[in-house]
Amino acid sequence: MPSDCISYQSSGYFTPLIVDYLNQKDTLKPLYNRFPTLPNFKAQIEEKHRRYNHTYRSILAETLEKQYAGIDASVLTKQNIAALWEDTTYTVTTGHQLNLFTGPLYFLYKIVSAINLAKQLKAEYPGYNFVPVYWMATEDHDFEEINYFNFRNKKIKWPRESSGPVGRLSTEGLDAVLEVFSKELGPGNNARWLKDLFENAYLKHITLADATRYLANELFGDHGLVIIDADAPKLKKLFAPHVKEELLHQTSHHKVAETAELLKDYNIQVNPREINLFYIEDNLRERIILRDGVYYINNTELTFSESKILQLLEEHPERFSPNVITRPLYQEVILPNLCYIGGGGELAYWLELKSSFEASQVPFPMLLLRNSVLLATQKQADKLDKLGLTWTDMFSRQHELLNKKVQLFSEFQLNFSEQKQYLQEQFAKLNAIAAKTDASFTGAVKAQQVKQIKGLENLEKRLLKAEKRKHAEQLERITALQNELFPAQSLQERKANFAEFYLEHDGKLLDELLRSLKPLEQEFNVIIL
Repeated sequence: MPSDCISYQSSGYFTPLIVDYLNQKDTLKPLYNRFPTLPNFKAQIEEKHRRYNHTYRSILAETLEKQYAGIDASVLTKQNIAALWEDTTYTVTTGHQLNLFTGPLYFLYKIVSAINLAKQLKAEYPGYNFVPVYWMATEDHDFEEINYFNFRNKKIKWPRESSGPVGRLSTEGLDAVLEVFSKELGPGNNARWLKDLFENAYLKHITLADATRYLANELFGDHGLVIIDADAPKLKKLFAPHVKEELLHQTSHHKVAETAELLKDYNIQVNPREINLFYIEDNLRERIILRDGVYYINNTELTFSESKILQLLEEHPERFSPNVITRPLYQEVILPNLCYIGGGGELAYWLELKSSFEASQVPFPMLLLRNSVLLATQKQADKLDKLGLTWTDMFSRQHELLNKKVQLFSEFQLNFSEQKQYLQEQFAKLNAIAAKTDASFTGAVKAQQVKQIKGLENLEKRLLKAEKRKHAEQLERITALQNELFPAQSLQERKANFAEFYLEHDGKLLDELLRSLKPLEQEFNVIIL
């Protein structure tokens, strides 16, 4: 069975910005603090120790203890929460939306990356404690992004409306989703476990935040994962000075706009607003807009003078919600965090933020690309061997893969490069003769050259099609296998839900992820279940 090493850079599934970041390109070095290598964590620990406000630890730990009051937390998770009181304890954090039933597979990969990194850091720096944290994006309001998951190519959706922060959303109506899901699962012990997990998470908890905390704890609590909901008044109060700075001086807008200029050769992930904050209530999350000295809450009739909005911040800091630009700052203010683990899109916007952190005098964390995984069955691996394919082949664009394989299957070359070269040489001689005559003959020679080369190219295409027909059966098997592993010719981890793999392999899925994923290595994992 082939066991190729597929780097993120060569996989073809990451943007030029992320590839250049992974390659530590010199032009990007001003945009991050330290690259995530094991030795670099020592300096990151020392910097965070100097500059983190350790008085925040008690508020952080007390808030987490309160949030875990109704959760059957593992001994290790309880120990990790208690350890946060100590100034030798640091976190490694990943964040994710409250996707229904975890959403796509990479939800798991993010959290396993955090758990395994914490273990690796503890082994390297035994004098410190390292806590893996899952930051729930409870304040997001884009419900359409999270209200479904895919199971065996079927979209299982929660059909309801929402306009406020999703974490506060009632779980009412998810009994109907469970009914649909149950029918798709069918019978069996693994199906029963998945049904019970869904039911206990969503039908026995009032809010989506509580349901997601329960779900993540059931999956990862035994490994010490700490789950935080930062939509909490006491935590927001710690962040209030930075909110005030944003309201009065719009610092993040100015700093991020400057950084965007350094990224002009790449696609900018996010563009800053003038004020990068929302006003938030149970059924409302709207932008705060400053116009002529008045603060307007978008799409409402709410307005505030400067003094009134500062009074509101003092009395109700929980009504201010950071957006994508300021949320990372909020995270790093309240957590003794060393490293943020995210996908390519997340790291792309984090790379816009370092100057904003510097202006706020908050240490910028290390940025680690989460693990990526291709899950395959032994049967699929055997097919791969039989077809003479490698895992690297599977990452190729489908038309490129098929063209490559049909060339290997054929008994002769499928391109006419030799003939084209001969034509070019002959027309070079004709052009030399034409240059000695009038312009009309020169034009005729050039037109004939274009026509002849074009004719050869058309013959190449027809020959390739003919050979594809001849080897159609093998090519169809290759196509079918790649489509299984890369649904819709996209990464499996962005489409499939963990349930379909758990259904076939029960606890082996999580065990294999925890055993195999090495967060500091830049390689796509291929795991055979």
